[in-house]
Amino acid sequence: MFKILIVAGLLSCLLSSCRKSDYSLDGDFVVIRDPGIGIGNRTLEAGVDYLIDGIVFVNDGQELIIEAGAVIRFKSGQAENASALVVARGGRIIAEGTSEKPIVFTAEADDLKGSVPVYAQGLWGGIIILGNATINNPGGEAIIEGLPLSEPRAVYGGQFDQDDSGVLRYVSIRHGGTNIGQGNEINGLTLGGVGSKTRIEFVEVVSNKDDGVECFGGTVNIRNLLVAFCGDDAFDYDLGYRGNVQFFCAVQSPAGGDRMLEADGNSLEKQVVFPYSAPNFLNVTLIGYRNGQGDQIVTFNTNAAGTIRNSVFINQDNGILLEYSAFRDNSYNQWIEGRVAISNNLFFNVNDNTGDGIFKVHGINGEPTSVEDDLFGYYFSDALNQIVDPGFVISENFFQVNPSAPEVFTDLYTASDDWFVQVPYKGAFFQEHWADWSLLGKRGILRIY
Repeated sequence: MFKILIVAGLLSCLLSSCRKSDYSLDGDFVVIRDPGIGIGNRTLEAGVDYLIDGIVFVNDGQELIIEAGAVIRFKSGQAENASALVVARGGRIIAEGTSEKPIVFTAEADDLKGSVPVYAQGLWGGIIILGNATINNPGGEAIIEGLPLSEPRAVYGGQFDQDDSGVLRYVSIRHGGTNIGQGNEINGLTLGGVGSKTRIEFVEVVSNKDDGVECFGGTVNIRNLLVAFCGDDAFDYDLGYRGNVQFFCAVQSPAGGDRMLEADGNSLEKQVVFPYSAPNFLNVTLIGYRNGQGDQIVTFNTNAAGTIRNSVFINQDNGILLEYSAFRDNSYNQWIEGRVAISNNLFFNVNDNTGDGIFKVHGINGEPTSVEDDLFGYYFSDALNQIVDPGFVISENFFQVNPSAPEVFTDLYTASDDWFVQVPYKGAFFQEHWADWSLLGKRGILRIY
């Protein structure tokens, strides 16, 4: 009876007057392919086993609705056989799950019952959303990484900072990051030129082979974000990203990873480009895995700015690293000019557990930085940062992240932007947020008491 209903739906799709992507049956899966016309205006229903085969676009003018509780799987494959979902500039996605019925994007082999190990990476591509908000690339547009340069729907960027690409809410993205060729992996969630009217909250990215989340320009705000066990950076921003991020937790795995947060401005080394990359982070918890590889909690590169406050950082080889150059604009100068602020935070088991060991400056051309290092090191305590054990219980496969140290509840920064929720603690967690619906919560890996 179930397959009869699917076939009837497919027949209705074929008879519809609007052009839609290719739907077919493969066993129990409804397979979705894109022959170049996008997915059309389409609703993907809960209770149907969907399989995306190849790169499928939501084209300009199309809207994809995904029901709460839906599970969307992606066919495995590398290079030209990679699978991903891309919301093109001008398209919209409405993926609004609930805490009882999250939306899951995962690999074809994942039965949601443990068939795929939690740490498995690179089994499919990822989710890419492109918009019309400003970026600082010359000409105001760019081709998103992870897609072929010949694909016209891969263009992002524009002049509309309040652009609306839709909703991602209570969404879990698992086991992505396949390589499409020559070291070019897809991030778990890629946001290119996405505008501030796009709603992204309660999103989980687990075990992506590349970055967990990367923002290329744009102004999108993100609240309640969990990134765990990714092969590269947990969160990366570039090309003039200027959104707000609150309640963001990232966890590194014993298998490796790179920076917890990579801040980039633009790779044009000798040219000042506007707008600056200058997002604001509040209530962040970053949990590294000290492996002796010299990974940082946060690195500011290529003239990036940004603020990070009321946050907790533990277990990493190195802390906050600012680039410095005597020959071009750089992130150290952004700090001097007040556009970089790292204040009201707790650090523990980071570098040598001293302020001047945690806050460091490096000369990108080998310049001596002893004076700059001293100034930035003094700033550690001046900005009300502390070295305190927050009281987490951490092991290789278990993270209890409800803080107990009294310093978590004092010396708080009050944000002036009304978008932020004012809470009486530092870090991403104190009450709920994740335990009842995320993959890590359900597996007992991440616990909030």
